[in-house]
Amino acid sequence: MNEYKPFSVKKRSKSFRFAFEGMCCFFKQEHNAILHLLATVAVIVLSIIFPVSRFEIIILAIVTGLVWAAEFFNTAIEKMADLISKEDHPEIKFIKNVAAAAVLVMAAVALLAGYLIFIPKICI
Repeated sequence: MNEYKPFSVKKRSKSFRFAFEGMCCFFKQEHNAILHLLATVAVIVLSIIFPVSRFEIIILAIVTGLVWAAEFFNTAIEKMADLISKEDHPEIKFIKNVAAAAVLVMAAVALLAGYLIFIPKICI
């Protein structure tokens, strides 16, 4: 059974280091990271150029963060599935496809949010 361990700043700082290390590996290995980064930069630039409300900024931040989280989870699932078996396996293919679909759905929602927020501002 797990015994109680007191809070440790040193251990918490290590966990942040591991998370940042994971982000660095993600950007080095995943081509989609560049696409998401460009989209994120575009959202930031458009938010600076066009006046957006606090509520709109919150919506943009949430959907952008969710796309990033979905892509991180998708990458982790794909790497884990490859570790289990590199051979063609119907169940692993299904798992990978569903994880990728989650990213696609979230990206579509983010695109819709960006469209609804920015198109009226751009067209005025």
